[in-house]
Amino acid sequence: MSTQKGPISQFIEHNYRHFNAAALVDAAKGYETHLLEGGKMLVSLGGAMSTAELGVSLAEMIRQDKVHIISCTGANLEEDVMNLVAHSHYKRIPNWRDLTPEQERELLDTHFNRVTDTCIPEEEAFRRLQKHLEDVWHAAEEKGERYLPHEFLYQVVNSGVLEQYYEIDPKNSWIVEAAKKNLPIICPGWEDSTTGNIFASNVIKGNLKASTVKSGIEYMIYLTEWYRANSDGKGVGFFQVAGGISGDFPICVVPMMYQDLEWTDVPFWSYFCQISDSTTSYGSYSGAVPNEKITWGKLDVDTPKFMIESDATIVAPLIFAYVLGQ
Repeated sequence: MSTQKGPISQFIEHNYRHFNAAALVDAAKGYETHLLEGGKMLVSLGGAMSTAELGVSLAEMIRQDKVHIISCTGANLEEDVMNLVAHSHYKRIPNWRDLTPEQERELLDTHFNRVTDTCIPEEEAFRRLQKHLEDVWHAAEEKGERYLPHEFLYQVVNSGVLEQYYEIDPKNSWIVEAAKKNLPIICPGWEDSTTGNIFASNVIKGNLKASTVKSGIEYMIYLTEWYRANSDGKGVGFFQVAGGISGDFPICVVPMMYQDLEWTDVPFWSYFCQISDSTTSYGSYSGAVPNEKITWGKLDVDTPKFMIESDATIVAPLIFAYVLGQ
């Protein structure tokens, strides 16, 4: 047991000995080793991890330079900020499995959008953020400037205009920490988010041009440039929380460079871990075992590979605690 580590890490090492628990320990140790050997780490966020308040542990990982780039869905990009500015207005429904369709409709009519047991308050969360995002979109367009979705959000957060609404300690917001460091973010499919829908509605109304927010193709170019600049030495690891586009999109940058650009000196991802509850036998990429990725030119035979088939809201904070020595 590592005596220099804190009580959470010691508990994990003492009790988590088999099955998914053992895979969690192995993955955490592999993450730590990867960083100690000079590697960098991409963390991808699928599901509703921001609404699950992963920022409590992820923000500290960012502060301590244990994460070097994040790939996330548009929902995870915006929902961390929504929790920051409207936390007291969220509604928790422990008996969410028992709701009738009529009760679900009542939530809609009272402007609560449900994510499992947590309801996001539309007026306080979406609308507080909307005005300030629209301001930076218009300001950029007036200057003939274009930015990626996360760059616009960083402009809003770093300007301080949201501080009047803060309802949690900002040290628990991963976006606040990422914005401070100008941490690279990849947000593929940003259009599939509330703020993406708001932007689309502005374009349809003729208020903004679609080109003002840069596209997913430009995100792939941005990631290509970042990977080329950061994959020397130990290389870049890939820590995937849940499935979906936030994981599928960035992992493809390696075979894209090797196969499509025909750059033969591109290193594979040098560590891989996925926390997943997806079924592997239904053609699901999210549920595919890591070895399948060897056939796609993403991982190599000797890449450390870990698959933890469990709930990411339980597993990710424990792994982050271990990496942080807590």
